[in-house]
Amino acid sequence: MGTPPLPSFEATFARDLPGMSEPWTADVAPAPRLVVLNDDLAVSLGIDPGWLRTEDGVRFLAGNLVPDGAVPVAQAYAGHQFGSFSPRLGDGRAMLLGEILDSGGTRRDLHFKGTGRTSFSRGADGKAALGPMLREYVIGEAMHALGIPTTRALAVVVTGETVRRQTGPEPGAVLCRVAASHLRVGSFEWAAGLGIEHVRRLVGYSLSRHDPSLVGHDMPALALLDAVARRQARLIASWMHVGFIHGVMNTDNMTISGETIDYGPCAFMDAFDPRTVFSSIDSTGRYAFGNQPHIARWNLARFAETLVPLIAEGAGGTDEAVRLATGVLEDFGDLFETEWMRGMRTKTGLPGGDAPAGEGPADSLIADLLPLMADQRVDHTNTMRALSGLARGDMERARRPWPDAAAFDGWAARWRDARIGVEEDATVVADAMDRANPAYIPRNHLVELALAATVAGDQSPLSDLMAVLAQPFTERPGLEAYAEPMPPDWEGYQTFCGT
Repeated sequence: MGTPPLPSFEATFARDLPGMSEPWTADVAPAPRLVVLNDDLAVSLGIDPGWLRTEDGVRFLAGNLVPDGAVPVAQAYAGHQFGSFSPRLGDGRAMLLGEILDSGGTRRDLHFKGTGRTSFSRGADGKAALGPMLREYVIGEAMHALGIPTTRALAVVVTGETVRRQTGPEPGAVLCRVAASHLRVGSFEWAAGLGIEHVRRLVGYSLSRHDPSLVGHDMPALALLDAVARRQARLIASWMHVGFIHGVMNTDNMTISGETIDYGPCAFMDAFDPRTVFSSIDSTGRYAFGNQPHIARWNLARFAETLVPLIAEGAGGTDEAVRLATGVLEDFGDLFETEWMRGMRTKTGLPGGDAPAGEGPADSLIADLLPLMADQRVDHTNTMRALSGLARGDMERARRPWPDAAAFDGWAARWRDARIGVEEDATVVADAMDRANPAYIPRNHLVELALAATVAGDQSPLSDLMAVLAQPFTERPGLEAYAEPMPPDWEGYQTFCGT
């Protein structure tokens, strides 16, 4: 076997952060076979998709061909799961291969899920099933097309083994995931357990990787907290704009990079209701759609707790460090509201631009829309998409999603009043609304049907779905079924974490 035609690998995480990982080797997949390959992502990484389809390429995607420069490790992290602290989590079925520089010079992690037991497995089998790994591929690519920061799947490979889950036996699979990094709040919770010098190293590494302009800051830990809070405010607002529910917002699933990670029991909301939960393990609704901004702030508070000892060094003591960190957390609410309102102004075609939340001339109108939507349980995606009918003078289209259109008519009249005197071409406004409101999202029933068909050996529904999701803002004739809400006979639909 010759040298694989791959970019040069590095292992800065494994090299620079002692105590944050353990050397590991993936289980050998007995009969690996490529199921899906993300050609565009491969090209952006400087990897030849043709080679990835070869026998050696598939072995690489299964984690069984380790290129020069890579140092495979299982990452260590802790985390608050559903509010309770677990001091030892880590990669229980995963392996970080290493890092490469993509075609734009950005450092990217290559990470594999489903590669077998590690010392962090806590009694689990360390494997992954095909269906959940395909879900991660589908939702990650959908989020990318929607313009939402996300980890992405390079490939899904079946291993030739069978794994057993709640839904029965499934083909075993390995997901190759690409991320800006796999640093998370849980990484800092683990480092805090090791001691302040480990946190110091992790802060320095995080800044050099994600915020190089802040390297040399006189209070680096506080600067990192503020940068992460800002990224998370933008991220969670973008989730809320499209009705995305992560499903398991534990601190080990909140990245430092501001990317969405771990598409386990995630789903997209159909009927608008802030209380919506699909995850089978979220019995209390902790991670319901409407709770996501509050949980993000709660997670950031846990992040801040790990940084306070470092902040105190530059702040003259713990009390001042707590005050400064608390200030960042208090600002998060305003940051989120401003990001959310900025997006909602575009989605609804109302004036206000980048003004802080509450200072737009029609912000109260946006606030009034949501309870109206919840009262009638209108489809979130279709209702927002149809609003551009108001700007185009197509009232029939705008009213279509509403069971009781009379209630909407009153709001629409106020919308027209709010546009009086705004010197902006109506077509330009409508086009901007359509660029902000997708026509197509990963409808839960369509995702499930596509995954089930692929597991059964028919990949055509998955291919068709991915083609639609690749252009979510462009309505196309013949794709009406992809915009239909979940049918009534799917009532009670639940998602599962896949472990």
